[in-house]
Amino acid sequence: MTYRERASGAVAGAVVWTRADGGDPVRVLPDGCVDLIWTDGRLVVAGPDTRAHLVPAAVPGARHTGLRFAPGTGPGLLGVPAHELRDLRVPLEDLWPGRRARAVARRMAEAGAPGRVLEEAVGAAPPDPWTAEVVASAGRGEPVSALAARLAISERQLHRRALRSFGYGPKTLARVLRMRRAVRLARRGLAFAEVAAVCGYADQAHLAREVRALAGVPLGALTR
Repeated sequence: MTYRERASGAVAGAVVWTRADGGDPVRVLPDGCVDLIWTDGRLVVAGPDTRAHLVPAAVPGARHTGLRFAPGTGPGLLGVPAHELRDLRVPLEDLWPGRRARAVARRMAEAGAPGRVLEEAVGAAPPDPWTAEVVASAGRGEPVSALAARLAISERQLHRRALRSFGYGPKTLARVLRMRRAVRLARRGLAFAEVAAVCGYADQAHLAREVRALAGVPLGALTR
């Protein structure tokens, strides 16, 4: 498998990516994001995952292009609450008016740079300070009660709003972001015990349980 990505120049915080399959299944880890993907001649929206998603083996060399929105930003640009997409892969034409979705698909089929077509299709939105605050808080592992107090809303209100933006509550978002950081550090060669300490897990066993719960395989399998 060959994978490349670049920062979007049109959609704040988004990433344009391409993947050429090598003929093996692909394990996509939860990341708190929503993706708009051109695959097999159709446009699909990949919702925020609570567990690893296995993409079946495809013909070697099959190409896919996607636009990965920053956590919390995709639902507003696509016009659908994140929790309605959680753990799902949904055709874009089920979310947008059919004529609009088909027009984008035609442009994708004819484009020499399909990533730019995806960027143009969704447009841009101004930064959302609330979303950025929740992501930053989750990345720090801050208690939900502290975040709610700083935002001057109840924890229940915070949870409801997070469902619309991220697909799940702040606690699950924090678990996902922490797991992603742990995998990145482990892939750089950091010892698992040190990864656990740096990322705030109680111990290495706690790290192992969380990675297996979210990724579906042990951490060692992800580093290989």
